[in-house]
Amino acid sequence: MGIVVIGAVFVDIKGYPDGNYIPAGRNAGRVEQIYGGVSRNVTEDIANCELRPTFVSLVDDSAIGSDVVRQLNNHKVNTRFVRQVPDGMGTWLAVFNNEGDVVASSSKRPNLMPILDILEQNGEEIFADADGVVIEVDIEKSIVKKALSLAKQYGKPVYGVVANMSIGLERRDFLKEMDAFVCNKQEAGILFCTDYSRKTAEEMVDIVAQKVAQAKIPRLIVTMGAEGAVYADMQGREKGLCPARPVEVKDTTGAGDAFCAGVAVGLTYGKGLRDACEIGTHLAASVIVTSENVCPRFLPGELGLEMDVPD
Repeated sequence: MGIVVIGAVFVDIKGYPDGNYIPAGRNAGRVEQIYGGVSRNVTEDIANCELRPTFVSLVDDSAIGSDVVRQLNNHKVNTRFVRQVPDGMGTWLAVFNNEGDVVASSSKRPNLMPILDILEQNGEEIFADADGVVIEVDIEKSIVKKALSLAKQYGKPVYGVVANMSIGLERRDFLKEMDAFVCNKQEAGILFCTDYSRKTAEEMVDIVAQKVAQAKIPRLIVTMGAEGAVYADMQGREKGLCPARPVEVKDTTGAGDAFCAGVAVGLTYGKGLRDACEIGTHLAASVIVTSENVCPRFLPGELGLEMDVPD
């Protein structure tokens, strides 16, 4: 099964200004539509490392839904557990400034409860041979609870990612059952009910180390944009800062997802926190230099992974 990813698919609609971006004004530009969603992006990023992930998700019962599945199949993703249902996909609308940062966004989330049926019917097959599991913590609570139960039953590591931290905060207790959780600086502020916007990366290293020990979160990685990512485990064995790679930013969409994919790949296949963050940083840098929301193809050896490429 490789790494199993559980979560939603979105259609991303992105607007870019042709001239200087005018806040609260009319901006002439271009609009692009691509397939996205945190979990879908993470799945394709893992596949682009020449690994063979399994995706557990939903898509629309439409030509668009079929095209999402076709594209994932082309990347050698196992889509046996992707169901086509009415309104199975969400929509994310975003506006970007000239620096490639999102300045406004809105989203419509899909009803993901049919995923619970998939796990109840096929959970043993999905989890028994999985190398690891990535799950969005902000999807329906019953789905997360079921996935954690199956992972515990079969002894599989679980890595949490998040799309909406306001919802993810309601799942806070689940983080103690996960092997690692990845979020950004703003999301960490929501998680710990503190404003970290003025904190430097160096300051965040000690803050994160203290918070994971207090909250009993096994491992936490907080992305800091251009400053890189900070990481710590609750035992105090690993903590530090992984600098970002200096590249020209075109579009930051999907960079965080690529980072999450790299961390999950690294931790699943034997790397420590620092090396896993290095892999995540590598993948994230390859995304932000393009308008794509997933990384290009890499061989495992390029990421420091000593493993054969699956057929």
